[in-house]
Amino acid sequence: MTDRIEVAATELRPLLEEFILWARTNAPDSDPELVGPAALWHRLAFSQDLGTWKRADLRNLLLDRMPKVIDDPDAAADGMVPAVDAYLTFLSQTGRLTKGSDSLVELQAELDDVEDDFVELMEDLIEDVEGDEDDDEAGDLGDFEPFADELADLPTIRLRPDSELAAAAREVPLVTKARDLALWVGSGRRVGEDTLLSDAEVEEALATVGLPRPETDGSLAEAVPQLWNLWNLAVDLEFLEPGEGSTVAVQDDTSEWPFDDDEDVLDAWMLGLHSVDYGDPELSDEDLTMALAGLTRALLVRLLLAGGTRDLDELRGELAEFAAEVDELGADAWEAAGDPLASVLEWLTGYGMVEVGDDAVSLTPLGTEGVVHLVDDSDIEIDARPAIESMSAHELLVLSAELPEDEADAEFAAWMRLREPERAAEELLEAAAKDDGDALIRVQAASVVGTLGEAAVPAWQEALEQPSLRPYAATHLSQLEVEDAPEPTQDDTHWLILDMWTISAGLGRAEFVGSLRDIGPELLNNLLEVVWKIPHAHVEELLDLISQVHPDKQIAKAARRALFKARSATP
Repeated sequence: MTDRIEVAATELRPLLEEFILWARTNAPDSDPELVGPAALWHRLAFSQDLGTWKRADLRNLLLDRMPKVIDDPDAAADGMVPAVDAYLTFLSQTGRLTKGSDSLVELQAELDDVEDDFVELMEDLIEDVEGDEDDDEAGDLGDFEPFADELADLPTIRLRPDSELAAAAREVPLVTKARDLALWVGSGRRVGEDTLLSDAEVEEALATVGLPRPETDGSLAEAVPQLWNLWNLAVDLEFLEPGEGSTVAVQDDTSEWPFDDDEDVLDAWMLGLHSVDYGDPELSDEDLTMALAGLTRALLVRLLLAGGTRDLDELRGELAEFAAEVDELGADAWEAAGDPLASVLEWLTGYGMVEVGDDAVSLTPLGTEGVVHLVDDSDIEIDARPAIESMSAHELLVLSAELPEDEADAEFAAWMRLREPERAAEELLEAAAKDDGDALIRVQAASVVGTLGEAAVPAWQEALEQPSLRPYAATHLSQLEVEDAPEPTQDDTHWLILDMWTISAGLGRAEFVGSLRDIGPELLNNLLEVVWKIPHAHVEELLDLISQVHPDKQIAKAARRALFKARSATP
């Protein structure tokens, strides 16, 4: 079946691409992307001919086949029937609807007849999906999704410099303990099947990491959950790794913790970030333990939403109520744990994420960084940015590319207030030169440096030595009438055009085709005769794309010829 799908999809692709372009003008309110699945399954299940559509097939497609294969029933309920209507209209108007088909009028009448039933089927699917999600979420105190809107509405969170965070991470007690445990384990230590370590070994390990020996009448290995949490953390941090057979071994560089390089330190700390779950209370009853699963994350997200600090008693009461709401055993579990936040706060303090004092608990800068990463891992939107004073030029350019124009302007203005214009220009152009393939970063940097006037002249002169920046440097130096500055060449102009095409292509196929149409066919043909010679990182990719998507067959053919020349010229 997979081969059939691939063949059908390949056959459909040119027709669907042409439909997408047609829809921009002729059916702008439809969603062409919704047509793909319907057209594909029509081809697979009902007709070998892409242009043969029957009323009965259309009904069966929408009411029987699509509910089984649709990925997004919400979007389909809103837009699939209008999208299929637009597609059938396109087939009819372009002569693709074959003589063996029912007429467009008959097909549209059938769409009207089935629309209510189709929407009802999609709504049933939506309810099923939401029901499954509710089941999945039951009992999970640490789910961030219910707070998604609040997290998105938070004011910008400024993250501290890496040097500051790394310094804090080097002082994290739990990482040090995990290192010491791993070094004690050594190389090739054999572990048991029922318990990893014998009771005698457990006593040695407890002494190594500074944990007290608990009083127990049973197996000591079963009475030391804190030790096993440290063991698991050592694995998370990649201090320990499984060896051959039933052995475990310390990693070679473990003894070097805390590492000298800030990036290495933060990478290691982030590897252990999900150990926050080890702070959840562990009770003798497994069901009660599960009722409090996620408690550590529940505390962290509430701290972030509160700006970083909460009254401890107030937070404890709020979480107790929440546990009772989420799980029918939540209240019993809370009571059985005594103080459920004790293990939570002990672990988070030990991992450098919170501080407790004056009846309040607060996120540390390292803790804020960690929670932001956990939120991001949950695919929830949050506005977190590096502190302006520590933001590099490259970080600024990358961030600004994702911001609305007014916010990006504000970031640039704040960043440049901390630097002399000459230094700002130098840093921005150096950042833009790091990656010849990143046209958007290059254009942004050139645009901002262009506002600095004569102060940027030394930086522009340095940039003349960079092939990717020379076109911008020559253009701006010429505009500033700098003596002995080189005049922009035709190749420089063509490079700038290729950069603009690269950015346009990144916005989507429709935007790219629109930008090509704005040039006009005659000028575009002239450009295709020469731009293939430019040693631009994306020239072949762009020529290939033009050959595939441009609706004018002559221009598409010219792009293919240019692509052949570019590939032939590549050493």
